Amino acid sequence: MTPRISRKTRVTGTVVVAAAALLAAGVTTGTAGAQPAEKGGSPLKLSASHRAELLRDASATKAQTAQELGLGAQEKLVVKDVVKDVDGTTHTRYERTYAGLPVLGGDMVVHTAKGGAIKGTTKATQKSLKVASTTPKIAPQAAQQSAQGVATKTIGAKKATAQTARKVVWAASGTPVLAYETVVNSVRKDGTPSKLHVITDANTGKKLFQFDAIHTGKGESEYSGTVDLGTTKKGSSYTLTDGGRGGHVTTNLSNGSSGSGTPFTSPDDNWGNGKPDNPQTAAVDAHYGAALTWDYYKNVHGRTGIKGDGVGASSRVHYGDNYVNAFWDDSCFCMTYGDGEGNNAPLTAIDVAAHEMSHGVTSATANLIYSGESGGLNEGTSDIFGTSVEFYANNPADPGDYLIGEKININGDGTPLRYMDKPSKDGQSQDSWDSNTGNLDPHYSSGVANHFFYLLSEGSGAKDINGVHYDSPTADGSKVTGIGRDKAEQIWFKALSEYMTSNTDYKAAREATVKAATDLYGADSAEVKGVESAWTGVAVN
Repeated sequence: MTPRISRKTRVTGTVVVAAAALLAAGVTTGTAGAQPAEKGGSPLKLSASHRAELLRDASATKAQTAQELGLGAQEKLVVKDVVKDVDGTTHTRYERTYAGLPVLGGDMVVHTAKGGAIKGTTKATQKSLKVASTTPKIAPQAAQQSAQGVATKTIGAKKATAQTARKVVWAASGTPVLAYETVVNSVRKDGTPSKLHVITDANTGKKLFQFDAIHTGKGESEYSGTVDLGTTKKGSSYTLTDGGRGGHVTTNLSNGSSGSGTPFTSPDDNWGNGKPDNPQTAAVDAHYGAALTWDYYKNVHGRTGIKGDGVGASSRVHYGDNYVNAFWDDSCFCMTYGDGEGNNAPLTAIDVAAHEMSHGVTSATANLIYSGESGGLNEGTSDIFGTSVEFYANNPADPGDYLIGEKININGDGTPLRYMDKPSKDGQSQDSWDSNTGNLDPHYSSGVANHFFYLLSEGSGAKDINGVHYDSPTADGSKVTGIGRDKAEQIWFKALSEYMTSNTDYKAAREATVKAATDLYGADSAEVKGVESAWTGVAVN
């Protein structure tokens, strides 16, 4: 099969965001953001084969690494991801097991010098990993029944079905304990699928934690103009399969809510008509948005594909009936888009794809738990990279900005869904951290991360960028001088992929970004000082 690029593809869009997705749009081919100078801390652009080789090497020596780290006799390491810097430093991310049981919240990153010596570790927990016994006092069926009740009570789950509870060690908060993890598959009231993970103490039956693996967002499609698409010829017709981007495929769910969907085909490699009454139009938006997001991560951060393995994800459009949402699901490695109110406003746009695909990148790297402060950082990461992709798109019809969902009119008055320069303008998000941040919904606690990123990029005070007026305050009234968005993106990505773990909170995020900036630009650099002052500006000290 020969990859082809279509000559004309009209796309229409307006997007809406909501809780977890991003929504805006972009249109034309973009240019990569600026790379930092080739200093020792700059990440190498690893090919899929080189990355695979590094992963094999790490797997072959994981027992020795565990011994060097002084891990207990019952602990073992499982290699998850790897990043290598220009100076030869390697950052290998591991999950852990204890007596053969998965350890949730036991992840770590081991930082190794070029010669193989361990320079340091970043751990999700500093607690000793041990439990009194691996024999539970309650049966797994009791945990399943309890988890199903949690889903019904907390998210109003419909058609809830609990999978078999698996025995784990819970180490993400407090002292490690023997626990059960139960995944409850259900549907929320608005039609969004749910995969609620419920953690139950295996000795007392008490619920310890819960988080949903489905990350959602609302919106309306946005006009995107004529674009080029990566397609593949199969027989006498073409399909929306992008051979140049890991085989990313876009399919049609035809208003269903399950399955992988059916391929879109075209006899002449021309797709859609720019209007939602043509089913291909939503597919064009989704397919193009995914392509641009792939290009951004590859060209700006050297990451080929969401997992860094060169494998494309997939996009499913026309989900459900009148479904006003979009979501990322790790289990299908896919993005899914509804058609909006009256099935006439598909939620397909570049920002949506970038936001949702970034949830996948977060899952493949730090795997920030979608609850508490780590949940806010997870959601903020998708906003940060969704915004970054919009700037990367360099679309004159939709210039990059720090407004989330500005084209969607979700509020009915033309205002954006979220504001990065002053998040509280949406009436719910936080400008700065306080002791209640971890108790908020991740879409509102994300305001702290979004505001930090804006301050780091552009600085505080009033200014106009691409025709939009901003006026960003700080928590203590201090003045913050921005270092530029391109550098801010590099710092955030390096922190995410090398120094954050599953339960990183805002204080730890400050430490991670300072380390990342130090690696990239030097300990006494203006960039490190900028990171510190931007965090102080959002009351994270």
